[in-house]
Amino acid sequence: MSKADIGLVGLAVMGENLVMNMESKGFSVAVYNRTVEKVTSFVEGRAKGKNIIGAHSLEELVQSLKTPRKVMLMVKAGKPVDNLIEQLIPLLEAGDIIIDGGNSHFPDTIRRTKYVEEKGLLYVGTGVSGGEEGALLGPSLMPGGSPEAWSHIKPIFQAVAAKVEDGSPCAEWVGQDGAGHFVKMVHNGIEYGDMQLICEAYHLLKDLLGMTPDEMHEIFSDWNQGDLDSYLIEITADILAYKDEDGSPLVEKILDTAGQKGTGKWTAISSLDEGVPLTLIGEAVYSRFLSALKEERVAASKVLEGPKPSFTGDKKAFIEDVRQALYASKIVSYAQGYALMRAAAESHGWDLNYGGIALMWRGGCIIRSAFLGDIKKAFDQNPELANLLLDPIFKEKITQAQESWRKVCATAMLHGIPVPAFSAALSYYDGYRNSRLPANLLQAQRDYFGAHTYERIDKPRGEFFHTNWTGQGGSTAASTYNA
Repeated sequence: MSKADIGLVGLAVMGENLVMNMESKGFSVAVYNRTVEKVTSFVEGRAKGKNIIGAHSLEELVQSLKTPRKVMLMVKAGKPVDNLIEQLIPLLEAGDIIIDGGNSHFPDTIRRTKYVEEKGLLYVGTGVSGGEEGALLGPSLMPGGSPEAWSHIKPIFQAVAAKVEDGSPCAEWVGQDGAGHFVKMVHNGIEYGDMQLICEAYHLLKDLLGMTPDEMHEIFSDWNQGDLDSYLIEITADILAYKDEDGSPLVEKILDTAGQKGTGKWTAISSLDEGVPLTLIGEAVYSRFLSALKEERVAASKVLEGPKPSFTGDKKAFIEDVRQALYASKIVSYAQGYALMRAAAESHGWDLNYGGIALMWRGGCIIRSAFLGDIKKAFDQNPELANLLLDPIFKEKITQAQESWRKVCATAMLHGIPVPAFSAALSYYDGYRNSRLPANLLQAQRDYFGAHTYERIDKPRGEFFHTNWTGQGGSTAASTYNA
C-alpha cells in the first residue's frame, strides 16, 4: 500500500476540511481521531473514493506515512496537545515532524519546540486562520518552530493556502519556536479590534441615526467597495440583510452577550508584558466582558441616568464621518498590533518579516482586507518602520479622516453611546503625536511618595535625581524606574 504525504489527528470541522483541501491539491492524507468511529464514518462518507487513509490508532497512522513523517495535530489547545506529543514521540524517528495547527498559546509552543527538538524530532506550531470555509478552500497559514521543518512542509502548506491576486500563497515561514502562534495570536487580537470597531459603527447608525438593518446593509455593502473592503465588512452586510423565519431581521433577535476563546485576552496580556500600549484591542476584549454582564446592565439601565440619543444634523454627512472614523481607528489597531510584534520579536530573538505577515493576512484569514496591501507596501519601503502611523500613506489617510473621527467620538459621547474602541484609538493617536505628556507630574508623584527618582529635561538621559519634597524624607532613593 502506498504511503501518505501527511497525517492529521483530529477530525472536527477544521481538521476534516483541511484534509479535504490537502487531498484536493494532490496530496495523500492519513487520518486518525481519538473517537475512532469518526475515522470510519469520515472515510466511508465524505472522504469515500478519495486519496485518504483511515487509521484506527496512532501507531497505524505513523506507519502509513512517508519519511520524514509529518503529523499535524488539529486538536483543542492545552493538555490534549501535550498528551499527543507524548504518545507520538516513541513512535517517530529522528527528523520526523510534529505540527500543531490549533490555537495554542505561544509560550506553550516555545516550550514544546525545545522539548521535541531535544528528542531528535522537529516541531512546528502554525496559526491556521479562515474558519471552516478557509480550511476547506484556502486558509492563511502562519508556521513557526524548527526552521529545518519548513522545506518538508512548504509544498503542502503553500498548495493548500489561500492565494492573493498575483498567485502568492498566504503561507510563509514566520520564525523560530513560538513565532507562528504569536503572529496568529496578534491576528486574532486585531480581529477582536476590527469586530468591535464595526459593532460601534453599527451602534451609532442604529441608535443615533435610527437606521434599520436593511438600510445598514446598504451602507456596509457600499463601504465594502472602497477603503474598507474586507471580509468582516462583507459578512456584516450579509448579517444585516438576513431575515428570520418570520421575515424580521435575525440580528436584532440575538442576545447581546459576546463570547471569546482567549486569544484576544492573550494579546492584551502580552502587550502588558512587552510594555506596548495595545489600547484598542484591550478595549475590544473589555467590551466583550462588559457585554457578558447582561443582567447587571439591564438592572443598571433602570437606575442610571444619561442622555437619550437624538440626532438633528446631516445624516448622510454623519454616515461618511463614521466611515472615516472606522478607517482611521482600524489604522491604529494595526499600528498597535505591529508594534507588539516588533517588541516581541526583540524579546524572543525572532526575525519577523512584517511585510510578509501582511501578505499572509491578505487572503484566507478572518481579517483579510484590501487595507493589508498598503501595510505590505509600507514595510517593503521601510522594513525598519517603527509605527504604521509614520508611513506616508497612512499618515495622509489619518489626516484626511481626523476631523470626522473627532466628530464621531464627540457626538457619541454627547449622546451617551459607548465607543470605547473608537475613542481609545483617537486617544492613542493624540498621545503618540504629542511630544510632551503629563508623565512628568506622574514621575514627580512617584518620587514624592516612593523616592523612585526622575530624569530632567535639562540633563542627559540616564541621569537620575531624587528630591526631598517634604524636607523630611532624607536623600535615600529607591531603585530607578523602568521607562
